Amino acid sequence: MGMRTNETSGALSREGRRGALWTVYDSPLGPLTLRGTHERLTALDFPGHGGHRDDDQHAPEAFADAIEQLEAYFAGDLQCFALALRLAGTPFQRRVWDELGAIPYGETISYRELAEAIGRPDRLRAAAAAVGRTPLPIVVPCHRVVATDGGLTGYRGGLDRKRALLDLERRVAAGRVPEPAWAFRQTALL
Repeated sequence: MGMRTNETSGALSREGRRGALWTVYDSPLGPLTLRGTHERLTALDFPGHGGHRDDDQHAPEAFADAIEQLEAYFAGDLQCFALALRLAGTPFQRRVWDELGAIPYGETISYRELAEAIGRPDRLRAAAAAVGRTPLPIVVPCHRVVATDGGLTGYRGGLDRKRALLDLERRVAAGRVPEPAWAFRQTALL
């Protein structure tokens, strides 16, 4: 399994999301907003996503472990996140997200293969929509899902970021050194 989750739940209320602790991690792909509690990570937002942040809820110390693991991931030293997560979504979405965690590091599957893996080939579009609603991209490796022909399709962080994540994982899986952070920033068009 590619990730560890400790808890899943139904959708968070608007107030619950606004009341979450947060910090910004300056990643090689640009600033990522981490949200959650002192115990669990609930969301990772790319620039331009995530909405309102209350200044009184800024709590960098709550995300030290997540930032340490993200640093190790981008350095090519971590292939599987071990964080306490709270993935808010429907049972179907959580099933899809669990399957995303089973995609091996450095590999991809198609949306069709994903729908088949969860035993619902008849719900291809719903599975694709669940991938797009992954609250913790990168940690839950939704970037590892591609079109049937292997092409890159929609990614909340943009296709340049998806391509950079896949390139990083392929380089590391092949035993090569990951690109330096500045190369990621250039490909992400920050």
